[in-house]
Amino acid sequence: MAGPTTAERGERQQESSDPPLARRRLRLPRLRTMIILVVFLALLGGGSVWALYGSKWLRVERVSVAGTRVLTPGQVLDAADAPVGAPLISVDTGAIEARLRRKLPRIDEVDVVRSWPHGIDLKVAERTPVLVVQKGGKFIEVDDEGVRFATVSDAPKGVPTLELSLTRSSSAAASLRRFGEARLTREAVRVADALPAAVAHSTQVVKVRSYDDISLVLSGGATVAWGSGEKGAAKARTLTALMKASPDARHFDVSVPTAPASSGS
Repeated sequence: MAGPTTAERGERQQESSDPPLARRRLRLPRLRTMIILVVFLALLGGGSVWALYGSKWLRVERVSVAGTRVLTPGQVLDAADAPVGAPLISVDTGAIEARLRRKLPRIDEVDVVRSWPHGIDLKVAERTPVLVVQKGGKFIEVDDEGVRFATVSDAPKGVPTLELSLTRSSSAAASLRRFGEARLTREAVRVADALPAAVAHSTQVVKVRSYDDISLVLSGGATVAWGSGEKGAAKARTLTALMKASPDARHFDVSVPTAPASSGS
């Protein structure tokens, strides 16, 4: 059999050399496109960094406060010490929040938000007193978690006074050693939270003698033996029914809600 002719060998050589040339020609436009894209992204990134950190367009010009009741916006602004004039992106919102909590214990919750392009919004929620402790002619406010958060000259209206009478008996001293004053304060708060609305409105004093000996003094002089803070909902229902059944009574005992008692008139 005769071998391939010279023409056939030339055609085969041409076929074998064409694809690499074609691939090289295709790579050149792709490479140029990639280079252009990389340069564009670099310029875009550099421009973004400059706009965020170096330009005057995105700097802090305004700090607003919302949610205050007892505190003033000025007090919140002073405590926040927000960096007016700094790039907005560089503001440490966590540090501002920490300063507010440290300097203003009355603040229960705080949210520090960047408000583009020039603002910082400070949204606060203040603690609400449920009890007050009288000390040295002033009043320490206690919130619903038992936190003593502020000292004021005048007691807030409608907030009962907490009396910790823990040194009058050996049982009271033992209760104090076992539970601690903070725990007993939280039990008093627990009782205050469970009171029926009508009773809460007329409660003037919450007395704590021990963990399971908490009582109330109402505005008309009537008293309520509540016991511990346990079974608060049942005690509230029982007290409501007992006061309706004996409206002239001077003493109510719901420390055992299944066996209530009332006396005096």
